[in-house]
Amino acid sequence: MKKKKKSDSEISNCSHKNMKQDSGFIVCQDCGLIMEDNVAFEDTVSTSDFFTDSQRDYERRIRVSDSKALQDPVIKEKYDRIKTLEKWFRDYESDFTEQKKTIELLKSHGIGLNIDNVKNKEIKDRYLKYNKYHRHNYQNMVIIFLAIVWMQIKDTTNIRIEQFINVSRELGHKINKKMLNNAMLKIKRTEKIFKEKKSTKELENEIKNKIKIVFQKDLNHIPYEKVQEFFFNKGEYEKTKIDMQLLADKILNKISYRQIQSLNYKAFTAGLIYYIGQTLENRKIFTQSLVESTSKFSSTTIRKRYHVLKDLLGDPQALNI
Repeated sequence: MKKKKKSDSEISNCSHKNMKQDSGFIVCQDCGLIMEDNVAFEDTVSTSDFFTDSQRDYERRIRVSDSKALQDPVIKEKYDRIKTLEKWFRDYESDFTEQKKTIELLKSHGIGLNIDNVKNKEIKDRYLKYNKYHRHNYQNMVIIFLAIVWMQIKDTTNIRIEQFINVSRELGHKINKKMLNNAMLKIKRTEKIFKEKKSTKELENEIKNKIKIVFQKDLNHIPYEKVQEFFFNKGEYEKTKIDMQLLADKILNKISYRQIQSLNYKAFTAGLIYYIGQTLENRKIFTQSLVESTSKFSSTTIRKRYHVLKDLLGDPQALNI
């Protein structure tokens, strides 16, 4: 039987005390008047307040909490660091923008990274070639990139690998010495596949050219002010440095590849500067401490390399080339 419809007078006289939720609406059970017709459907068994908020309110709360957190300088720095990493290289056809930013940040830390446009291009070509054949997650590629940067600059810089790693960590990259060495091995293995095997003579020339570059760089980093008491003027000092470089070239021509292939050529170069300094009439000019200040190798290391050269060539004062 159909329920009799209430009249307008009955509805107006109803006190609407017997209210009940019915299918998402608040309805008076006495007169049938719908009191609210926009009530959100709710799960009465829900135990969480999460579902009681609209999506808009929830997102607003997240934005407010994020905004408050970003007012903290420490949290903001970490947030910016994460955002930078998120934009990192994921495809070998990248425009290399983020990598260029990382290079500029490394240079801005004042550790003496001499990366010019030529080296920039070499780093980019090497990185893109590696990633073409070995594409991994972006964090792995960050380490590969840092390893390539180090491989490109290590022959022409005085900074230690530990300094490079510390600066990389300050930029937010999770890296240590073992990870960097492993990455360099991966790069070398990959490049070895696509390179023709070099002859012994080519390898010898490559090492000797590196020694000549480091020799000239370290020698030029010795300021005139530290040795001016031994020279009449700066011109005489410059001439002495040129003579030392010419003598280094002659000495290297007498040394075979077998004698230098397993040596740390940078440490060997430091010992070579000291050895050639001992061939001068005044042996007190290029002391171990002076060479140590420019090469960054300890006096013990320099002395050991000096004795290696002394065994190969004889006493420096009796050297005749």
